Amino acid sequence: MQLSVIILNYNVRYFLEQCVLSVKNALEGIEGEIIVVDNNSADDSCAMMRERFPDVLLIENNENTGFPKGNNIGVAAAKGEFICILNPDTVVAEDTFIKVLAHAKERHDMGIIGAKLIDGMGKFLPESKMGIPTPWVATTKITGLYKLFPKWSLFNKYYAMHLGQNQSGRVDIIVGAFMIIRRDQYLEVGGFDEDYFMYTEDVDLSYTILESGRHNYYFPGAAVIHYKGESTVKDGTYMKRFQEAMQLFYKKHFRKSPLFDIFMRVGTMFFMMAKKNKKGAVKKPEYYILFSKDENLKIAIEQKVNHKVERLDEYSDEFMQSRHHVMSELTEVILDNDMLTFGQIIALMEKFKEKEYTYKIKPAGTNYILGSNSSNDRGEVLVLQNSGTAAVV
Repeated sequence: MQLSVIILNYNVRYFLEQCVLSVKNALEGIEGEIIVVDNNSADDSCAMMRERFPDVLLIENNENTGFPKGNNIGVAAAKGEFICILNPDTVVAEDTFIKVLAHAKERHDMGIIGAKLIDGMGKFLPESKMGIPTPWVATTKITGLYKLFPKWSLFNKYYAMHLGQNQSGRVDIIVGAFMIIRRDQYLEVGGFDEDYFMYTEDVDLSYTILESGRHNYYFPGAAVIHYKGESTVKDGTYMKRFQEAMQLFYKKHFRKSPLFDIFMRVGTMFFMMAKKNKKGAVKKPEYYILFSKDENLKIAIEQKVNHKVERLDEYSDEFMQSRHHVMSELTEVILDNDMLTFGQIIALMEKFKEKEYTYKIKPAGTNYILGSNSSNDRGEVLVLQNSGTAAVV
């Protein structure tokens, strides 16, 4: 078998369904398998998986085992030459795995390969490629020095800024939202360190791979939507867990840094202040465009958002470009996956990422739309009932 895709889920039933649907499409023509490990979700994630994807291997844990252990459980059941660790709040294009695997096979020294991640607005996520977060490198991130001196190698290592977002090349760290590695190499280094519970385990694995003599690669030829943190609310608890995880990483690989402890405390304070200031900053769309051949979908969305929705049964870049020029208000673009492929959806989100557009996707064969208008908060799911009424989940 060529590829095993491991998806660890925790309480994100709707994002999981969309993710698995996109992965199934992307595995067509590839000898592969999908393994979903559920960490004791309280929603109906498992029931949905059994009903909609009965051919997918579902492993149901009776407790939340954490990110490292949950993924290790999935890898233990995998049969593929390569494994893909994939977050449930991601969407892959139909050709993602074909492209990444072809690139991986050209790299005989490859450890982990990562893709270009974009958020729910189509904007590049800089954590797609990262440097080793030594105490100094982490300090440049916390203090914002990397923004002030983006071209200085002394300050720009956190987000591996020696490479542009569309440049392929070696990087130190690949984020755990999407990483592909040979299964035997993953097992050889022991997989994710289960001393971590959440956060920094991907940094630890990437660094361990480097120490084994392999190289990690960033490959922007494949773009993947990452809604970024659907399983986690980024609050004070998040910062506390992140700080503890970083301390574990330093204890394992570097000397303890009192200076970093100070910067982490200061950084946590600024983080919480920034989060407070951003509350309510997400603007409500004033105009809605739906690309779909389904008139009933248009009616159901109109009843939910209490606003007129313009439906088009054919997509064109020219329309999107012209619409932006004649409208100043924020426009929500709703994309019906029954009409557009995930690859087409990802491409248009990237193309118009700088415009005043927000995006929602209706996954094929579902009765909801979902997306995220901010990378700082959870996304939104609108469940559309058959009667045309809708409810927010």
